[in-house]
Amino acid sequence: MKMIKVQDAIGTILSHDVTQIIPGKFKGRAFKKGHIIKEEDIEKLLSIGKDHVYVWEPKEGELHENDAAKRLVNLIKGEGIALSEEVKEGKIDFFADKKGLLKVDKESLFKLNSLGEIIVSTIQDNTPIKKGEKIAATRVIPLIIDEKKIIQAENLIEEPILSIKEYKTKKVTLITTGNEVYHGRIKDAFLPVIESKLKEYGNSIVKQVILPDDKEKITEEIKKAISCKSDLIICTGGMSVDPDDVTPTAIKECGADLITYGSPVLPGAMFLLAYKGDLPILGVPSCAMYSKRTVLDLVLPRILIDEKLTLEDIVQYGHGGLCLDCKVCTFPHCSFGK
Repeated sequence: MKMIKVQDAIGTILSHDVTQIIPGKFKGRAFKKGHIIKEEDIEKLLSIGKDHVYVWEPKEGELHENDAAKRLVNLIKGEGIALSEEVKEGKIDFFADKKGLLKVDKESLFKLNSLGEIIVSTIQDNTPIKKGEKIAATRVIPLIIDEKKIIQAENLIEEPILSIKEYKTKKVTLITTGNEVYHGRIKDAFLPVIESKLKEYGNSIVKQVILPDDKEKITEEIKKAISCKSDLIICTGGMSVDPDDVTPTAIKECGADLITYGSPVLPGAMFLLAYKGDLPILGVPSCAMYSKRTVLDLVLPRILIDEKLTLEDIVQYGHGGLCLDCKVCTFPHCSFGK
């Protein structure tokens, strides 16, 4: 620490707080310890009686919090991520630079936060995000940090912790089953729901087919959709254990690999996921017709970024898989699916 004239202090780092007093109006901190003095600060410092200030003299191997934070950016910022314009007090905020699904490398995040003296806080992995939303922040805890700590972090983290994955445009086939709908006894309530869900992510239904509860016909239609190069097949209706509900069996018999029939999510326990190669086939239970948010809202965004889901992915939804059906729905910024 050394004392220098204020006029010579541009670009240096304050080693102490600077207090401003306006008689009868204000007494408080005008500049915080660690502030990097700018040209526009000189006049204000002089006006509050500071002709000299104490500034930090960097030693070899030491970094100011702001400089350290800038180096952490390369470990955190992946595709589709924007930064706050200003680095302040060792803190940088991260924002979505495009609409998409937030992906967080939770293992790398844990490793980085375990080092001490540096932290990264994020919102939840797999959160659908709009452009401009704040998604994370990093902070260097001490004003001055040993550069070895930053080098350790740089050696530890191989790929950026955060990224935004854009939704892909899919050729979606909707297969609606149910004798009551097929014979016109009731109106199909699934179509507007599925259309609305897909629209949230820039997609739409290319073709809808309404079928009776006939296993052979459902299997045949799924095979047609596969041969017509559908990118996503969504089957609605017939997902329970009632005798007439044959959709799960039909999906299995089309040659697809069943990932799960059932999910630890409420609403959505009777959900089915299968793949024919890389083509996802979803069996959506009736809860999607009347519940604001269901398992479909958790799975669909991931499907639309071409993430191939596993049984483990579905099982993990048990923690946070209970939708509270709030009067005012704030999904995805809530506990559901987190």
